[in-house]
Amino acid sequence: MIQSLIRRPLLTACALAAAVMAAAPAAHATTTASKTKHPIVLVHGFIGFDNILGIQYFYDIPKQLRADGATVYIASVNPSQTTEFRGEELIQQMKQWAAKDGVTRFNLIGHSHGGPTVRYAAGTVPAMVASVTTVAATHFGSKVADDILANTTPDGGFDKLATAGLQLIGWLSGNSTAKQADLLTALNALSSEGSAAFNAKFPVGAPTTPCGNGPEVASVAGHPIRWYSVSGTAVKTNGWDISDAILGATAKYFGDEPNDGLVSKCSSHWGKVLKDDYAWNHLDEVNQVLGIVGRTAPDPVAFYKAQASRLKLAGL
Repeated sequence: MIQSLIRRPLLTACALAAAVMAAAPAAHATTTASKTKHPIVLVHGFIGFDNILGIQYFYDIPKQLRADGATVYIASVNPSQTTEFRGEELIQQMKQWAAKDGVTRFNLIGHSHGGPTVRYAAGTVPAMVASVTTVAATHFGSKVADDILANTTPDGGFDKLATAGLQLIGWLSGNSTAKQADLLTALNALSSEGSAAFNAKFPVGAPTTPCGNGPEVASVAGHPIRWYSVSGTAVKTNGWDISDAILGATAKYFGDEPNDGLVSKCSSHWGKVLKDDYAWNHLDEVNQVLGIVGRTAPDPVAFYKAQASRLKLAGL
């Protein structure tokens, strides 16, 4: 059962990639509500991508932010590697954008494994980071990763099949390190144990009480950075969403603990918790699949706009 659960999202991602063949037209700014001082960088999570054949991981979000005046970069990092590996890829892209466009600092937003990834960048090149916002991030690991890791044989048939699928996703998205994607490597990083080891190296912004808030502003090497987190606790949110069945199955690993299907509410906490119980599941949080969310749920795009406005008001 565990192996079939991981196969489904891999196949779903590939199917979605084939569904849309043309990229959306560039958006033109109509307001300045999201016009932050520093550009926004969106960073995807595990089994993620920046853009595959016109489908963006943060579905419709970059376009809407740009229409509101924001400058938005979309990172391309390995879909299945260590946090440090992905973080180094992100940093190299930040340096390239800085050199090309004269940017000095960035507002980083990471979803799922993208959360620890942007924290790595903040901890490594803090002078380049103005803020960190994490969305349903795996700060304290995921019980789904723990369970799959415990029941997957290294170099077994399932491991090889899943790794091949992850490498395909990376290749389709044009990621330069796609061949280095590896299932077990990522699961170790996403596990409770792996996350604890990472947090020991990069503790800034951590909650000061169990499942509580961390500081809104905390410095790394003398550079003040703002820290925010947000998450959902819904699972099956829309019967038309093909991902709901998958998340409904993975949610069972959490028992009665509130979760979004892949990450628990408490695991998502880092810095100032803006809200941790949106009626969103793990894909709704990035407006997937293809913008389908619960009928009465808040619009995920509106959250990203509101966060951009918050950063703008903070002078970031």
